[in-house]
Amino acid sequence: MHPLIAPSMLSADFARLADEADVVTGAPGEGADWLHIDVMDAHFVPNLTLGLPIVQSLLKATDVPLDCHLMIEDPDRWAPGYAEAGAYNVTVHVEAAHDPVALAKNLRAAGAKAGLSIKPGTPLEDHLDTLKHYDTLLIMSVEPGFGGQSFIPEVLDKVRTARRLVDTGHLTVLVEIDGGINSDTVEQAAEAGVDCFVAGSAVYGADDPLRAVQALRSQVVEADPKRWASA
Repeated sequence: MHPLIAPSMLSADFARLADEADVVTGAPGEGADWLHIDVMDAHFVPNLTLGLPIVQSLLKATDVPLDCHLMIEDPDRWAPGYAEAGAYNVTVHVEAAHDPVALAKNLRAAGAKAGLSIKPGTPLEDHLDTLKHYDTLLIMSVEPGFGGQSFIPEVLDKVRTARRLVDTGHLTVLVEIDGGINSDTVEQAAEAGVDCFVAGSAVYGADDPLRAVQALRSQVVEADPKRWASA
């Protein structure tokens, strides 16, 4: 395993999404590991973004696994459709799910990894039993709903807790972080124990998005070389 970098297409050019996916792909092992797709419904969060038809189109345009982050109301109803379409990882918010355990089972049955996201102010400890049914824990390091926000360093305490629980075998989740990740913050997140780093403007705002992906991955490895040398 190496650090996973997931460019957020919220920061891409919506008129050229297939090209924007292609520009961060690169050779195997060199480019983006996942493409992070932010789905917002203007209800759970105030913004409105990409939905299932766009995801279905992107699945035909790229071989990079799609990491769909659903910031929506009633994910119990809508999330399985993303798994059925072929998304690799489908993440729902614990604050929105009615029955997150049943939802995780439904996502897996439909062929996707199941992810659970928590807002910056949501305590991790309240949801540890639920997380035993999930594959991915997405810790938000900004308030969900808008790109370009500043990183909230206090959430790293949750990352450290999750990393400790994974390392001791109490959880089996991949630890992902989303919000304000760039060259100034990625090392802090890496040292806290993140596995997968979502980066939006740090990638798509760069002159060379592919090199930006590679540079972030290098920073992660340099921040914790022991961990990644043994991975």
